[in-house]
Amino acid sequence: MQETRFVAGPPDRVPRERRGTRERCSSAGAGARPLPLLAAVATAFTLVHLLLVAPGLGLGWDETVYVSQVSPQAPAAFFSAPRARGITYLVAPVAALTTSVAALRVYMAVLAGCGLFLALWVWRRSLPAPVLAVAGALFASLWVTMFYASQAMPNLWVAYGALAAVGCFLRAARDPGDRWALAGMGAGVAFAALMRPSDAVWLALPLVVAALVMPRTRRRGLLILVAVTGVALGCAEWVIEAYVHYGGLAARLRRASEIQGHLGWYFAVDDHVRALGGRALCRPCDVPWRHPPSALWFFALPLLVAGGVRAAVRGGHRTPVVVATVVGVTLAAPYLFTVGYAAPRFLLPAYALLALPVAQCLVRACGPRARWRRTAAWCVAVAVVGHLTIQYFLVDGVAGRVRRNSLDLTRIAAELRAQGVRPPCVISGDEAVRVAFRTGCASRQFSGHDGSTTPRALAATGLRQPVAVLVYAGGRPPAYAREWRVRPLPDLGRRTGLRAYLSDAATGSRTASH
Repeated sequence: MQETRFVAGPPDRVPRERRGTRERCSSAGAGARPLPLLAAVATAFTLVHLLLVAPGLGLGWDETVYVSQVSPQAPAAFFSAPRARGITYLVAPVAALTTSVAALRVYMAVLAGCGLFLALWVWRRSLPAPVLAVAGALFASLWVTMFYASQAMPNLWVAYGALAAVGCFLRAARDPGDRWALAGMGAGVAFAALMRPSDAVWLALPLVVAALVMPRTRRRGLLILVAVTGVALGCAEWVIEAYVHYGGLAARLRRASEIQGHLGWYFAVDDHVRALGGRALCRPCDVPWRHPPSALWFFALPLLVAGGVRAAVRGGHRTPVVVATVVGVTLAAPYLFTVGYAAPRFLLPAYALLALPVAQCLVRACGPRARWRRTAAWCVAVAVVGHLTIQYFLVDGVAGRVRRNSLDLTRIAAELRAQGVRPPCVISGDEAVRVAFRTGCASRQFSGHDGSTTPRALAATGLRQPVAVLVYAGGRPPAYAREWRVRPLPDLGRRTGLRAYLSDAATGSRTASH
């Protein structure tokens, strides 16, 4: 009963809350076994993604950058200042051995299911199994979670690292002798830092504050040390790379801020609301809000979180739910107020943690001792069915667009190969990263985020090996490529008029026919 004393408040209230906790455990399902529930949620998550989302899903632009660092298919794409290499390390066991995107999707989807299970499993001593299962199901059912389950993108893995780190923190704070909890907390923070260093800083800050202010917490200094050490270890590679390639940490941070549109004060809540309508990236986000139902759950989230905190205070689980809420809000704040654009994946770590108070609210409302239980259960059931329907149509629409783009990119790559653009080769201009990877070429730019070469160097390269400069309708090729032969390319989605300016070294089977 030590845990109840920890979360329940003043000592004179402990006996009453102990009795209440025992009653709730028997009546609300808190005594249910977590293993089968969490395993079922994680397995369903993986299977649904593999059956409904993953088939035909080609690599996106960011994915191509991460995968190309270890893939034998093409030279590594330019790795910009904000990026961290954690997700590249995660995909390396498959990406380094095969160029099959399907194999990578299966591997990442299975890992995503295991990650969801493990991240929730560490909470089994802090919250009842039904709450954890509902939280996992809610998080997994979001279209953004389902879409990114098998993608080589870091945000979902930051969410898992944050969820595991907070769960282990609560266990370590309650039981100073739980060395596995301390190790898990440090590993979770370090893992998040390896994926996205900035997110790990915002994860560690509320944990440090919680270690200082939570009552009856022993070895506060050790908890703080573990959190700080986790950030340092996870960020070490990123910091070393900053000094090797950017001239120092401050220089890399400045460059990262420039690439992200200069971090500062922005009100981006409305951008995230619009992005929930099925936009993987909303930059700039000055677009109409066309799908209001897609954000209904987002507007309900603060109310459900507040209801979950209130239910947790009454139900003897105040500390874990409050800490999860505070950390979740802290992780969301930078993306809502310091970044001038939106991508739904940015908030995945926050959603993972805020799913816990939401689940607490729903389980409490539908519990056998709840007033108006039958009415609440019907309302929750209707809301869940509507929510799942909307999320399915959203993820199906987003995945469908990616599939169509993947087919278009494959046709573009095939046309370039037919025109003589074969390895070793270089592709520059519009859509260079994705097209180059599919063609087996290097992607190089002389301006923008890349800037890894110069016009003179590209012109010289074109004398020795095939170089293609891709330009959309209305665009102008660089001066060095204006005299090169021009060939039309297949359209990419709604973007039409794509053409390739090919250097003299590119000689293909169709050259004579044009």
